[in-house]
Amino acid sequence: MPVESLFERLEPLLPLVQKPIQYVGGELNSQVKDWDACDVRWCLMYPDAYEVGLPNQGIQILYEILNEQDGVLCERTYSVWPDMERLMREHEIPQFTVDGHRPVGAFDVFGVSFATELGYTNLLTALDLAGIPLDAVDRGDEHPIVIAGGHAAFNPEPIADFIDAAVVGDGEQIVLTITEIIRDWKREGRPGGREELLFRLAKTGGVYVPRFYTVEYLPDGRIRRVTPNRSGVPWRVSKHTVMNLDEWPYPKKPLVPLAESVHERMSVEIFRGCTRGCRFCQAGMITRPVRERSITTIGEMVEQGLRATGFEEVGLLSLSSADHSEILDIAKGLADRYEGSKTSLSLPSTRVDAFNVTLANELTRNGRRSGLTFAPEGGSERIRKVINKMVTEDDLIRTVTTAYSNGWRHVKLYFMCGLPTETDEDVLQIAVLARKVIEAGRKATGSRDIRCTVSIGGFVPKPHTPFQWAAQADHETVDARLLKLRDAIRKDKQYGRAIGYRYHDGKPSIIEGLLSRGDRRVGKVIRRVWEDGGRFDGWSEYFDFDRWTRCAEEALRDEPVDLDWYTTRERDYSEVLPWDHIDSGLDKDWLWKDWQDALNEVEVEDCRWNPCYDCGVCPQMGTEIQIGPTGKKLLPLVEVK
Repeated sequence: MPVESLFERLEPLLPLVQKPIQYVGGELNSQVKDWDACDVRWCLMYPDAYEVGLPNQGIQILYEILNEQDGVLCERTYSVWPDMERLMREHEIPQFTVDGHRPVGAFDVFGVSFATELGYTNLLTALDLAGIPLDAVDRGDEHPIVIAGGHAAFNPEPIADFIDAAVVGDGEQIVLTITEIIRDWKREGRPGGREELLFRLAKTGGVYVPRFYTVEYLPDGRIRRVTPNRSGVPWRVSKHTVMNLDEWPYPKKPLVPLAESVHERMSVEIFRGCTRGCRFCQAGMITRPVRERSITTIGEMVEQGLRATGFEEVGLLSLSSADHSEILDIAKGLADRYEGSKTSLSLPSTRVDAFNVTLANELTRNGRRSGLTFAPEGGSERIRKVINKMVTEDDLIRTVTTAYSNGWRHVKLYFMCGLPTETDEDVLQIAVLARKVIEAGRKATGSRDIRCTVSIGGFVPKPHTPFQWAAQADHETVDARLLKLRDAIRKDKQYGRAIGYRYHDGKPSIIEGLLSRGDRRVGKVIRRVWEDGGRFDGWSEYFDFDRWTRCAEEALRDEPVDLDWYTTRERDYSEVLPWDHIDSGLDKDWLWKDWQDALNEVEVEDCRWNPCYDCGVCPQMGTEIQIGPTGKKLLPLVEVK
């Protein structure tokens, strides 16, 4: 059946909502393909507001790859704000795409990328608005296959009731595999219906279909085991790893937002993966091994992206961008190429031990010298050993002194509160460290115009990390420590005014902890919260901790578990974890050993430059670390005026 645009029905509502531009579409480099000329149709969603979702690299990469394929159509949708949701329900307008304003329920696949678990309630809103049954078991052949991806999909169990499938790891290749499986199934006349299609996806070993796995529980609430309930379904589902990133130089034509977004820049991912071994960092653990893009490919992507977008800032992205083996040549080559133009370069937060002034000067040659951000993560040397953040106080002081001496006047420092084994004193050391940073800056420059901002987030234990067994600190403890730290900074008459202080209270972290380490029973909590009006839980103005605690108590009343059981309880080695059947490549024994090393304050070096520590990823995934230097230079070195 032809699928018509909903825009004529939608347009009269736009003057009645805030930021109507986010629903209009038509961005530079967006695509609207002929519906009838395509036989496989994808709708991709980032379950947050347009301004947050549009810059997301993962969605942009898959959007472009899919639309490059003959006979394949891909469009995007984002979460609608509550004012638009009310009007859509009132006027019976379903969840729509921003490209062709087509109803989401008409697509073959509804792919949702979760960077954070706090987007789960937004998934339910989108499903409900689209007319797709919330429970996967209630869907028929006429409904899209709902697939979860992104970092949060490494434990898909809390949303297992609501999704048909989950994919873990890199998406570039698996979306093409899924597309071909759907195409073949449709061409064959949809044999066996939805169940057969899901089985074909599951038996690849790279797509997790929750309905084909049964979870059994022990009387005390722990999991007894997770087993396949259908022959031909693998016991474990493996993550996908794209090797040779030079073969996947996406996005080639990044989307340019119509409305203001959180990142007003063109971004190029210069490498993927991290082996620094920070024990709290799920992103670093699940994206192993390190795979660098070559300097020549990076140069071509920057040139092509700038030409396609008109952006004036280029973000060189990765988990630790200054660790690229040729970062100095990359920065110098790009600075030379765009000398005298309005094009500036930026890195996300820089490791204290990876910063050097030569790199910083190259990055700021064509742009303004704004603040620098470093992430020591822990206030005391002891806690930094626990989390394997191998940065000493001397390293930090030396680095900020260099920065202040070379013209920077503002440094941002990021820390976490609630880390395993943490004490009040560990947190109060942040105030001491900030004071020393200001002191060093004033001494180096002879100026009192020196600023330091301390930002603190609550720690959440994540699956597939050494801290997956850790007890999460309760929000009362976190909040008490944050208040003590605030008072310590404010009481400092000599330096306090030069230190900015930003923090998030501990309550959202507890709910994120519930969702990140939860099992299938947590789905009842998510549904109850959504039915009670929960939306945009990642936004402080919408997050309601009392709603979550009340709904958790109601939904889990008949279970031997509660909110504290999922969050502030330490797990032991023998416990079956909800995500144990999702294979990230990391050996569980290695993770446990690293957890014991954390408790003993033992640090572990980066395996990029040291012998292998047998984390398991390379042999299990058939991968290897890919790093330079290549010896190549960024060519052509033609200045762009």
